[in-house]
Amino acid sequence: MTIVRTRHLRWLFALPLVGAASALLAAGPAPFKAPDEASLPAGPAGEAIKLGKSLILDTHKLLPKNVGNGLNCSNCHLAGGTTPGAAPFVGLWGVFPEFRARGGRINSLQERVNDCFERSMNGKALAFDSKEMNAILMYVQWLSLGVPTGTEVAGRGMGKVNNKLIPNAAHGKLVYAEKCASCHAADGAGIKNPAGGYLFPPVWGPASYNIGAGLARTYTAAGFIKHNMPLGQGGTLSDQDAVDVAEFMTHQPRPAFAGAKNDYAAGNMPKDARN
Repeated sequence: MTIVRTRHLRWLFALPLVGAASALLAAGPAPFKAPDEASLPAGPAGEAIKLGKSLILDTHKLLPKNVGNGLNCSNCHLAGGTTPGAAPFVGLWGVFPEFRARGGRINSLQERVNDCFERSMNGKALAFDSKEMNAILMYVQWLSLGVPTGTEVAGRGMGKVNNKLIPNAAHGKLVYAEKCASCHAADGAGIKNPAGGYLFPPVWGPASYNIGAGLARTYTAAGFIKHNMPLGQGGTLSDQDAVDVAEFMTHQPRPAFAGAKNDYAAGNMPKDARN
């Protein structure tokens, strides 16, 4: 068993050997459970975790040089990354570094964070050793307390839908008008907050995520929509409705992303990938 000690924490993390990690994954996902706020440590570690949470919730305001659109991380990672089926952070600390098919290589957690900044936020990467990157990592680490290294957690990623369904964008346009436009506007531009930022985020157009983002893919977006939208009414749309509205939304105008042309260069490109 290997012991890892972080520079900013006196916590100890036991990393099982690869074989043991494989056994954990084979045993099935662990239950989803975010830590209680009362478990926040005192001192610099706790302050870093609080900063990380603030950066996730108010990214556009706190990192204007790195965010190129109108979004916050929490627009996709709902409730600050604590909602299952909405790209939660719970348990992520123990599964990175991880192979990702999009780049065809092993990615660090820092690289995964920057993927979001460059794609979903249509912005610029954080320096790996920056105060902000370390704060986000500390927040993810804290949210992963109690999850054994190498363990998959239930609810990781976006919710699932039947990806064999054939999308119907014309029907999706009707679903959007009925279920989505009241919050995200008829033109997808979202609803601005008079105090700054957005009450409801833009889902297409220049202030939204670019074509390289995961939510620019029909079935990824459909999983998120099916399990989380309309807000507070997740699970009320059928798989077909979710796929149809996702097809409509993902193919509306949005920023380009030059790096998308290199995605899945090693093969296995999903049928809904944008490039």
